[in-house]
Amino acid sequence: MNKYLFASLIFLNFLLIYYYNKKKIKNLFVKKKIKSVDLVEVNEIFLPAKNLEFKFPKEEVVIKNFFINPSFKVVGMTSDYEAWILSCLAKSSKNIFEFGTCSGKTTALFALNSSPETIVYSVTLKPSDLSKLSLGSNQDAKVALSNATKESIYDQFIFTNMSIKDKIKLIFDDSTRLNVDKFENLIDLIFIDGGHNYSCVKNDSEKSFRMIKNEGYIFWHDYNVLKKSCKDVVKYIHEISKIKKIFHIKNTSLCYYKKSSS
Repeated sequence: MNKYLFASLIFLNFLLIYYYNKKKIKNLFVKKKIKSVDLVEVNEIFLPAKNLEFKFPKEEVVIKNFFINPSFKVVGMTSDYEAWILSCLAKSSKNIFEFGTCSGKTTALFALNSSPETIVYSVTLKPSDLSKLSLGSNQDAKVALSNATKESIYDQFIFTNMSIKDKIKLIFDDSTRLNVDKFENLIDLIFIDGGHNYSCVKNDSEKSFRMIKNEGYIFWHDYNVLKKSCKDVVKYIHEISKIKKIFHIKNTSLCYYKKSSS
């Protein structure tokens, strides 16, 4: 009897260890195809301040920020660390483009932290347009509709009553139908966080490669090899990384591409 009890306790301990460390354990068996880099490799503003004994941030990475009460149950947001990274880069960007407005958290942060002359473009669907989507019946289309239904629920946004609202140009459209000719080689910073089905990620990315100017950045959100809902984001990034230099930023779900001027 004691042997069975002892074995049961050992088994229970293994279960508890797995439960509290399952993400770390899974990471041991999942190989990422994208090189992960430290934030300081993304841009020199993230390097520590000079002439100090300790590593402290520079003033360039001090941003305007806000936090949202969890009880508000706002849908679809980047982590605070990810939002800080994007906000820092927005400070030196004149034209910013976002695929997927959702609640408008990142949109607002882009506008809050960029110069007064900066324009922030953000494309989203109106809730009333969801019923008009014609996506087909395959699995990719079902994922697209599920994502749109969950995140395109807003016709008012976090920035709606903010003083920076006039810097933001909302584009109510299906990004797969969006004509981006006027944005070619114009945008300094692009954030892709719209539909997570493969065809939408591919569409938004291919248009972004046309839109981004020299020395500009494209960021993808939700690069998470362990999360089922992100599998098409991961799939596309792995494919495009064969011909484009894509990097993952450590401790985030962000991947980025920087267009070289050479």
